[in-house]
Amino acid sequence: MQALELLTTRSSMPRLAEPGPSAAQFTIMQQAASRAPDHKALMPYRFIVYQGQKRKSLGELFQQAAAARGLDDKAQAKAAEVPLRAPMVIAVIMDYQPHEKVPRDEQFAAAACATLLLQQAAFAQGLGAIWRTGWFAEDEVVKAGLNCKPEDAIVAFLYVGTPVVPTPIKPMKAISTKFEE
Repeated sequence: MQALELLTTRSSMPRLAEPGPSAAQFTIMQQAASRAPDHKALMPYRFIVYQGQKRKSLGELFQQAAAARGLDDKAQAKAAEVPLRAPMVIAVIMDYQPHEKVPRDEQFAAAACATLLLQQAAFAQGLGAIWRTGWFAEDEVVKAGLNCKPEDAIVAFLYVGTPVVPTPIKPMKAISTKFEE
């Protein structure tokens, strides 16, 4: 896939199946993520990779969070199944690094850029991916289970695998731009 095509046709692929990324493909994804803008080279993010049976541990954490919210048994069971939607789920954590010249928002942006680069590298290798957040990303039980400090944030749960169906490319969005000369 050509770079401009990749950038101008990006679209999430919510229906994913085996196989997930190979070790070599995942290495390339990490290499791409390491190129994210990163003021002062703090690398204010970390990845937790769930694949195979390990996805069930993430599902158990989601189920605990659902129980803590008082959700019914059906919703709790559904929460446990969420990480099984793809062969690999990558939790991207903004791992805040106190620094006088790099505010928290900039560090969050770096982690978000790293997530996008993970996703784009997956697409470039013929894989599919979808960036999910939802209430799981804001939940204190989930944050604690992922060893987040209070100032950290869950940026994404990036689901990666093989696309089940061709994903239609969304229409281009109009961007408001004003050129000053």
